Amino acid sequence: MTDLGGPGDYLARGPGDGPEAVASQIADAVESLTDLWAVAAQEASLRLSPHQLRALRILQAAPGLNLTALADRLDIGLPTASRLCDRLAAAGLLERVPHPDTRRAVRLLLTAHGQHVLGDVAGRRAQALAAALAAMDPAERVALSRGLRGFLATQDGPVPRGRPPGG
Repeated sequence: MTDLGGPGDYLARGPGDGPEAVASQIADAVESLTDLWAVAAQEASLRLSPHQLRALRILQAAPGLNLTALADRLDIGLPTASRLCDRLAAAGLLERVPHPDTRRAVRLLLTAHGQHVLGDVAGRRAQALAAALAAMDPAERVALSRGLRGFLATQDGPVPRGRPPGG
């Protein structure tokens, strides 16, 4: 077991606390979180596929992208991205606007309805996650938060790739 409050709290104390065991536990947790995320999204005012939600989130973060840039960010082909945008536009979530500088270029922008739907999904996901966290023991929440901060801190700097943990 790991000492959650003491100065040696970063030290693994049992066979289940090694990097491989924790990685397996995290993989299970990510799978569970993915399910929670999907269910919360499906309970939103408008049901969207994961690809549609991802496209909307990309356009929310980078308004005005063109179709090629969106396809690149989604890692899908241009025809697939075009059909995806057709469906989002038909649902009133996205609009195609001529680029002000280039007549042939088209910018993709979320509509107010698209922004509202993304806000609804985000709110439902936050509520579902808060409910799951509320069911945890407070000390477990603190340990999870501390662990996530530590994990994220290692992702900010250069991380050696291709080496096994601890080696």
